[in-house]
Amino acid sequence: MASPILNAVTDYIETQGGGQGLFPTAIDGFNIVRSYQAMMPMRALYRPSLCVVLQGAKEIRFGDDRLDYRAMECLVVSIGLPAAGRIVEASPEYPYVGVLIDFDVATMRQVLEQLDTPPAPAPTSGPCAFVGKVDQPLADCIMRLVRMTETPKAIPILAPSVMREICYWLLSGPHGGELCKLALPESNIERVVKAISTLHVNFAHTLRVEQLADIARMSPSSFHQHFKALTSMTPLQFQKQLRLLEARRLMVAEAANVADAAYKVGYESPSQFSREYSREFGIAPKQDVLNQQRLYNEYASRTVRSA
Repeated sequence: MASPILNAVTDYIETQGGGQGLFPTAIDGFNIVRSYQAMMPMRALYRPSLCVVLQGAKEIRFGDDRLDYRAMECLVVSIGLPAAGRIVEASPEYPYVGVLIDFDVATMRQVLEQLDTPPAPAPTSGPCAFVGKVDQPLADCIMRLVRMTETPKAIPILAPSVMREICYWLLSGPHGGELCKLALPESNIERVVKAISTLHVNFAHTLRVEQLADIARMSPSSFHQHFKALTSMTPLQFQKQLRLLEARRLMVAEAANVADAAYKVGYESPSQFSREYSREFGIAPKQDVLNQQRLYNEYASRTVRSA
């Protein structure tokens, strides 16, 4: 038997024309996804967000780690992270249905500062993504966001408070200690995140570990250790994935050729770029672009986007 929240989300999809794909809502940072089939892994840059599965199952791979989550479980990604995600369980009879909710550390920090008894930070650095159960308070928040789409005038007044409430329940939950570390000022993790932000902005430039460690105000060895614990990647691997993802976007969305995309993201040699691209995505750049454009056209033809 379908849950009330699954029924509410499905009803919203039908009001938007039905079908499958991405269904944005009038609430900023709140989107719905439905798919009738499992999908191949798609590498992308994941923003800080909450991904809730209502039906079906997904997995995400980042670095050497893999996380699996299914109905009434959620994935929390706390920093911008290059990763490969895919839908692993879906069918026309029981399609994958999920919701995506963006959040930011600033809101998390505001909520944390108002807690009488904030969660104790976890003792060690851990991955910046984790899977948890969707409890009733969190499910209620999602239900209210779905219902709010029926009254657009209420969104600017009520949606921010619901987003804050989501932060509250996450901080109060079993993984609150992990989220707490990201929201605490001047923690080791916050310093590493500053270096990661620098990588996001300057990924096309050569950045040595020593430079990033200076930004984080840590020794190179300590920075490398904390960075790997947080992202399951070395700084070099992280930067390489940022470059390759941006190159793919340039070729698919802006029709850049292989050489232009390679130079724009910081490669000195198109042949080196092609080798690393093929190694990362399992396919040559030109063929991948053709496949991505075909998939995009098929996806767009099935996807109904809200106005």
